[in-house]
Amino acid sequence: MIGGGIGVGLVVGYAAWPRDRALNWATADGETLLNGWVKVGADGRVTVAVPQAEMGQGVFTSLPQILADELGADWATVGVEPAPLHPIYANKGMALDAVEAMPAALRGVGGWAMGALIERFDMQMTGGSTSVRGFHDTVRLAGAAARELLCRAAARDWGVDWTECEAKGGFVTYKANRARFAELAAKASAESAPSPTLRPVASRTLAGRSVPRLDIPSKVDGSARFGADVRLPGMKYASVRSGPAGDPALVSATAPAGVRLVKGPTWVAAVADTFWGAKTGLDKVTATFAKRARPAGPWIEPALRAAIAKPGEVVGGDAVEFGAGTLTADYSVPFAAHACMEPMTATARVGDGRAEVWTPTQSITLTAWAVAKALGIDEGAVTVHPTLLGGGFGRKAEADVAVQAALIARATNAPVQLIWTREEDFAQDRFRPAAAARMQGRVKVGRIDAWGSRVAIDCTGASFMRRNLPAMGGDGKAGASAVDGTQGLPYAVPSFVAEHAYVDTAVPLGFWRSVGHSFSGFFVESFVDELAHAANADPGAFRLAMLGDSPRHAAVIRAVLDASGPVGQVEPGVGRGLAVVESFGSVCAQVAEVEVTGTTIKVTRVWAAIDCGAVVNPDIVRAQIEGGIIYGLSAAMSGAISFKDGAVEQRNFDAYPLPGLASTPEIEVLFVPSAGPLGGVGEPGTPPIAPAVGNAIFAATGKRLRDLPFALA
Repeated sequence: MIGGGIGVGLVVGYAAWPRDRALNWATADGETLLNGWVKVGADGRVTVAVPQAEMGQGVFTSLPQILADELGADWATVGVEPAPLHPIYANKGMALDAVEAMPAALRGVGGWAMGALIERFDMQMTGGSTSVRGFHDTVRLAGAAARELLCRAAARDWGVDWTECEAKGGFVTYKANRARFAELAAKASAESAPSPTLRPVASRTLAGRSVPRLDIPSKVDGSARFGADVRLPGMKYASVRSGPAGDPALVSATAPAGVRLVKGPTWVAAVADTFWGAKTGLDKVTATFAKRARPAGPWIEPALRAAIAKPGEVVGGDAVEFGAGTLTADYSVPFAAHACMEPMTATARVGDGRAEVWTPTQSITLTAWAVAKALGIDEGAVTVHPTLLGGGFGRKAEADVAVQAALIARATNAPVQLIWTREEDFAQDRFRPAAAARMQGRVKVGRIDAWGSRVAIDCTGASFMRRNLPAMGGDGKAGASAVDGTQGLPYAVPSFVAEHAYVDTAVPLGFWRSVGHSFSGFFVESFVDELAHAANADPGAFRLAMLGDSPRHAAVIRAVLDASGPVGQVEPGVGRGLAVVESFGSVCAQVAEVEVTGTTIKVTRVWAAIDCGAVVNPDIVRAQIEGGIIYGLSAAMSGAISFKDGAVEQRNFDAYPLPGLASTPEIEVLFVPSAGPLGGVGEPGTPPIAPAVGNAIFAATGKRLRDLPFALA
């Protein structure tokens, strides 16, 4: 359990509690489970169950904050525990991505059906900026239900109407009567709350406050457990090597005497008493892998550029006739790595037909399924213990490292901790796809009159599904993640078309922070800026003139421009650029200021304005937007993955640098008030930064850079 001072936890499930599945959230001595989301200890600790992985985004604070606010708990007594596998914790917000990755003939089944399947199969996964917006209403209702149970128990003792009782600060009160939650919990668990009532806004004391994060104390004192912190009796260590990208089969592996080898279908591992012993042992191993007919290599970029020269599949709008005055521009982005600070790691113990796995995972469900399949045991015989994540960004939704650890543990008949080296982590990533885009547009009377986009790209969703849910792998030629952000525009454009040109790149692809928006935002907002300059218009005013039907976009643009001042050239060599992108239910506008000296580009300041609906915890939201900006800057300024003979050429941070403190700009985050639905915050900060920087470079130099990462010749 993680908490400040006194630990606490909550998990409810309430209306979604399937009657054929008993709750499996464990209680310690003195703890009482009030529902699927919250339990109360004899010492007054309130513990909240959180089904989402904590990877720095603050979900171990924000979800308990929502529940504790509705419950009336004292924040100093609140703690959190990871939720176990159970249908009530399934993340149904992930359904739409799964639908889009299915074969075209099956997509009509709809999000509701996929949501039901996700619940039926206990699909717990963290991604898509769904943690708070996907579970907000559920945990709030759980808090209200638990509050009602406590109030009913107190009212029964006092002989009063329970609706006259109040829960606040960890106590239930009625006039002079006062009882701690701990005193009431056991009796409350026997009560019923069939239709809990939510608190009025005026009585919510935690909503919208930057309450202290529950995970910070353990991270400061070193007691927080990440993947490599797991220790088991008799544990061995392993280091692994796989072949080139695409998981080619292992053909042979040999090692000198004294090196203990374990061979997998696509990898070889060395096992020793220490990690260093395993790594140095693996260095002595000679291994060969099967050759692919056409391994990933330099041919990919020209193949993408050739694909945008031909018509693609229409995925939005309709055919557009482009005539005189049409502006055409081609853009590109390279493959990108996740580059998590914590490399892939897992610890496994296998025996007696069962398996336990400790790993920093974004999906305990997929991990359990994959391990069970690899070992040939029942899924119910696999227990996954999620640890904290040292970064995830989509990479740790995959179960490859857990499967390797489990197979090695079975082969050695001992618990095994597998830690990928940094080089292996880069080489065996599941990459953001490379893409090329041809943009076309025409301006008439100061506005965009016609718009067309054609994006050539492989399909991330299908690649992910083929590895993790092969029955839903699809045809691989379409998917929401392939062209997210191009199928529609916030701007009022009379004539519009969006196309997707499928290119098989022979590279394993994965979900990367903001997925398709990370490159479509660059394509779209850079080209909007080009059209603004072609019309001799101010980039901000040009956008605002076309946003009459998109008030949220207009509001964040006005807010960010009020903070930054006008965009354009500030002085020779200094420019500001604007971009706005809607993603994951939120709208984020950014202005970047750059200084250009010779061929050196330095981003000095960034202003960001976001409409994400109600802000649960301002500090957490601010940190997520800042982190998203920095993550996007790494891809915009320096991050590029290339392949030769199927192998990744960038294998460490010397070849794939990330922004350091000295190169990180000053960032100001503004919240734009909104009564709209909750939006995500973990990813929306990433898409606008590349086009904002590119537009600022143009303002500073007059040179339009259309390929990432940015470089001035």
